[in-house]
Amino acid sequence: MKKIGIICGGKSAEHEVSLQSARNIFEALNREIYEPILIGIDKNGQWHLNDAPWLLEQSEQYTGDLVTLIPQHAGTLIQPKTFKDEQTVDVIFPILHGPFGEDGTVQGLLKLADIPFVGTSVLGSAISMDKDVMKRLLHEADIPIGKFFVLYAHQRIPSFSDTVEKLALPFFVKPANMGSSVGVSKVHEEREYLSAVSKALCYDSKVLLEECIVGREIECAILGNEAPQASLPGEILCSHEFYSYEAKYRDEHGAVLAIPADLDASTVTAVQELALKTFQTLCCEGLARVDFFIKPDGAIIVNEINTMPGFTTMSMYPKLWEASGISYSDLIHRLINLAIERYTREKTLKTSYES
Repeated sequence: MKKIGIICGGKSAEHEVSLQSARNIFEALNREIYEPILIGIDKNGQWHLNDAPWLLEQSEQYTGDLVTLIPQHAGTLIQPKTFKDEQTVDVIFPILHGPFGEDGTVQGLLKLADIPFVGTSVLGSAISMDKDVMKRLLHEADIPIGKFFVLYAHQRIPSFSDTVEKLALPFFVKPANMGSSVGVSKVHEEREYLSAVSKALCYDSKVLLEECIVGREIECAILGNEAPQASLPGEILCSHEFYSYEAKYRDEHGAVLAIPADLDASTVTAVQELALKTFQTLCCEGLARVDFFIKPDGAIIVNEINTMPGFTTMSMYPKLWEASGISYSDLIHRLINLAIERYTREKTLKTSYES
């Protein structure tokens, strides 16, 4: 029986979303094959073993023993104060969203710890998390994206009129490194502009200003390593002005997921091919969800990629695979196997090189 370490929580603004995903994975793991080991990261970044953070509705205090991973110890969790071994895990499922989890930082630690882990490795995680770098690489690969430009915290904020000249109205302001629409604003008029930039800068020192693309919001799930597969696409039918954090997680009527999306066969194929090209261009592995706009004239625009999408039983990523013939439990099983396959392949290549 393999021990699966589920790392959840984290320091990012998507802490609570991570807990929701982790709870569903924890409950869905096949106990005949896997033993789940829960590792909760509190908002200060400390790791706690065998905690159940989703039960702590009235407290920010995690109660499990403090643990850490150390380099080249094949998944051994150590108490940082006593160096006493607490537990050894075989595979890590880092169900962490946003900075300090989905951006290559934890993936680097897991590589140093010499343990298989689910999802994209260091490079793909880092470039996919940074929307600026991601979009520049997609543009280089001739993948269609919307107009945007970048603003750093140390730079002078361009005038409202200059921004409108570049992007038209309305336009979006968002942190470059964040997910779940945290810190995102839609700007319609000048009085909203500076507050939108200030809000985004609360979450990142680099922000994107993007054109507002009018069109259907389509998403496609990817699964695999060297030979990835694309799911049937789904559509987000949002009752809010845009698919905000509130629409995603707080308003139960904020959006309807149409799965599969009502698209003709040629459009489905085009979305799937573009999703796979995006996944491979950005050096992704294991899983990802690619988000699109389909404009009224039929043009398909890539909005972004999410290398560790929401993973509750009602989230778009697992629901897309369910519609494509893979159950939630089987999806988790496949992702774990993909992690082991990649780790084994890398070990074999390293051994071959050293010999």
